[in-house]
Amino acid sequence: MTNKSPFKLPLNVIVLAAGKGTRMKSPLPKVAHPVAGQPMIQRIVNQAKSIGAHEVRVVVGYGEELVRQLVEPLGGICEKQHQQNGTADAVKAADPSTLSGMVLIVNGDHPLITSDDLVELVKKFEVGNYDVAVVSSKLKNPKSYGRIVRSGGKLHSIVEAKDASHEALKINEVNTGIYVARAEVLSQLLPRIQNHNQQQEYYLTDIIELCKDDGGKVGAIEASPRVCFGVNSQRELAKATQILYKRKALQLLDEGVMVVDPNHTYIEESVQVGEACVIYPGVMIRGACDIGNYCVVESNCVMSNVTLESGVVVKAMSHLEGCVVREKAELGPYARIRPDSDVGPEARIGNFVELKKAKMGKGAKAGHLTYLGDAEIGQNVNIGCGTITCNYAADRKKYKTIIGDDAFVGSDTQFIAPITIGRGAIIGSGSTITKDVPDKALAIARGRQVIRENYKPKSPKQTDKARNSSEMEK
Repeated sequence: MTNKSPFKLPLNVIVLAAGKGTRMKSPLPKVAHPVAGQPMIQRIVNQAKSIGAHEVRVVVGYGEELVRQLVEPLGGICEKQHQQNGTADAVKAADPSTLSGMVLIVNGDHPLITSDDLVELVKKFEVGNYDVAVVSSKLKNPKSYGRIVRSGGKLHSIVEAKDASHEALKINEVNTGIYVARAEVLSQLLPRIQNHNQQQEYYLTDIIELCKDDGGKVGAIEASPRVCFGVNSQRELAKATQILYKRKALQLLDEGVMVVDPNHTYIEESVQVGEACVIYPGVMIRGACDIGNYCVVESNCVMSNVTLESGVVVKAMSHLEGCVVREKAELGPYARIRPDSDVGPEARIGNFVELKKAKMGKGAKAGHLTYLGDAEIGQNVNIGCGTITCNYAADRKKYKTIIGDDAFVGSDTQFIAPITIGRGAIIGSGSTITKDVPDKALAIARGRQVIRENYKPKSPKQTDKARNSSEMEK
């Protein structure tokens, strides 16, 4: 994708996004619903910006404030439709009279459209030298879409399904709701659209007849059925998400990634995956993830905003977020790596180990059942099972644990931070360490073990007799 316009004339985009989407049965504005991790409206705006659109104006209405928050950081300009009186009224709200060149009108709930689709549509408009063109698609089941009626191969009219004859309903070429027009023609024709219909709304479809009446050139530009796919319900939202996940999985297959089951792998478009990686079923990878070459991600792992260097193995059921994992490290199964953690090269994080703001040095190991928070762990450190860095104090502040290179930490150890453990130190199992430990020192902090030889526990009767005797003495 490029930000430089590939067109002869300047291109502006108007995105219609004012509707509530009642069939979604959700308090969110329809266009704010995410498809494969990204709100629909952001997808459309990003695609429009990527093809060099001079301006992207988004017509807002229901949920205006939320939609603005999604659109404006991307460079979109929001224009409010105060009353929803039809598609032509929505386009008017974008004030197209202040635009020049070409205007592409798209819907904010068509998440499957790609930048390549948009470029192709506008180029066909330029080649056809049209004044106004509607974008059409051929569907196996046209349902309630308006039909494209042609005469001699050229666009004759658009007929709404409810007004169509029996013969017209047999037509499978439909109106996608997307239009391209010359800005000056659009500005001239919009005010002439009337609301003489049962709904008393202003329909953009009427612009075709008006243009023809003025002797302008109209056309129907056929596009892929995916361009026509609009989201109006939660079922359609789920379908769109499945399509985009599948599209990404197939793209990765073409790039040399082994995606074991593309139908059950959920990787967002923002994710980069290197060559010769293996992705098992049930994996979800979201956000700004960058995965190096030769990595293996086993089933049912979830990763968000993660960097994996080459040769990393993430075993099943692990959860990684906002972290960096260095080359040839191994994590899991059931590992949890939380934000701001950095797992060093060839480090080993085992099952039921949690890291939070923890840095693990090269070759460091924490095999199982361990929590390391606000910690800096040196190279080749061995962390025994059940170790805890007690980073959260009674003053509600978090403190750091530092463990030097080559230290050995026995199982069931608690470090009361802030604390520093020296290089090569050894911590005895079952210790609660409250003071700094020097380099190469041995630290043991346990309760004293008591042994009573030949000990015979008292019977229940003896225990009761002793208790009664004690009560009588009182």
